[in-house]
Amino acid sequence: MATFLSTVSIPSSHVLVTDYPKLTLFVLAVGGFSVARFALKTLLVLAQTFVIPGKSLKKYGAGKGAWAVVTGASEGIGREYALQLAQKGFNVLVSARNASALATLVTEIESKSIGDKKVQAKAVTMDFSKLDDEAQWKKLRSELAGLDIGVLVNNAGKSYSYPEDFHLCSDKDMEDIVNINVSSVVRLTKMILPGMVEKKRGLIINMASFSGGSVASPMLSTYAGTKAFVSSFSGSLAEEVRDKGVDVECVNTYFVVSNMSKIRRASALIPMPKTFVRSVLSKLTLPCGALWTNRPGLVTPYWGHALLDYIMNVIGWNMAFVRFTHRLHKDIRRRALRKMEREAKQQ
Repeated sequence: MATFLSTVSIPSSHVLVTDYPKLTLFVLAVGGFSVARFALKTLLVLAQTFVIPGKSLKKYGAGKGAWAVVTGASEGIGREYALQLAQKGFNVLVSARNASALATLVTEIESKSIGDKKVQAKAVTMDFSKLDDEAQWKKLRSELAGLDIGVLVNNAGKSYSYPEDFHLCSDKDMEDIVNINVSSVVRLTKMILPGMVEKKRGLIINMASFSGGSVASPMLSTYAGTKAFVSSFSGSLAEEVRDKGVDVECVNTYFVVSNMSKIRRASALIPMPKTFVRSVLSKLTLPCGALWTNRPGLVTPYWGHALLDYIMNVIGWNMAFVRFTHRLHKDIRRRALRKMEREAKQQ
């Protein structure tokens, strides 16, 4: 190979310019376009993430008697969505399995007034893994009837207790993950969206994850698959209703301090729920870190997640991230099993 290359005459840059001016111009144009596009994208990502505000919640009825519906609202991110939407002037219907936590949340919401207006709140206890429990779905539909719903936050979700290979997972856990993360999202969206289309006003926020939304996630395969579905479903639906006054976005999320993530300490990449939700509601419909990444409807509004999402897409090398994630999950699994063994011995 070295001998062959030594016999090949490579023209100098001067020869290329003088003898092949059109080719040189084409190469420079392509290179210049690529550099300009990269610079423009970087500038827009930074501007959207740190400077440009998103759509105002007033567009969806904040302060005008409209309701927000939030699932998975008993704790963490869902609870913050309910509180912050109430602070913005929405009446709020919250839903989750924990009835006592929902009751406490309703009391907290109703104890606060926005200006001279009192915010209303009500709770519907739901187990979204039970799709065949028609009684609870009928009750939810009854509570929703007649409400002017401006915002739907599909936040209820389920992940693994710890990373595990798919063939070792229980059938019940896998079915629950699909029912909660996919089927209930579709069902509830179908219940609420027609009213938004009729009023030509509405916002639907679906919760995605870097697992499935950004990269494949070994040892969380079912969870990642459900989030990939939510991302594709949201992007498709967003285009369907774009000219009907309804905005649909899928929030791409890295780790947040929560019971689901089992992380207790915040950092630049791992915000508290309050900080995370504030970023989502302040950047509505702006892709931020997901800009120009061929994932329609996906947004990455929290600044730490936005920069990570952008860097991952600039670098590419998707399989490197997949294999890094696989090694990380193997380590998390080992530590989780050791903890379970210690706790078993103490009993």
